[in-house]
Amino acid sequence: MFKNKNDGKNNICGENVRKLRLGYKTKLSQRALADKMQLIGIDVDKNAIQRIEAGKRFVTDIELKALAEIFEVGIEQLICD
Repeated sequence: MFKNKNDGKNNICGENVRKLRLGYKTKLSQRALADKMQLIGIDVDKNAIQRIEAGKRFVTDIELKALAEIFEVGIEQLICD
């Protein structure tokens, strides 16, 4: 079985997603972010956003690209400390 050696987290973008969501033009709820993702064709719900932000869910490259588009940032900003 795969053991994650990244402090037990399944992604490195979750904390940045949360910061960007809360600092968005008009503060976005997790549900509102999930709705925006669904509008561009990414099937996630509020619970998925919650798990991404907590580092409990892997994030696909397609989801990462969609998040970058929504927040109007580069992918690098999502994955950098």
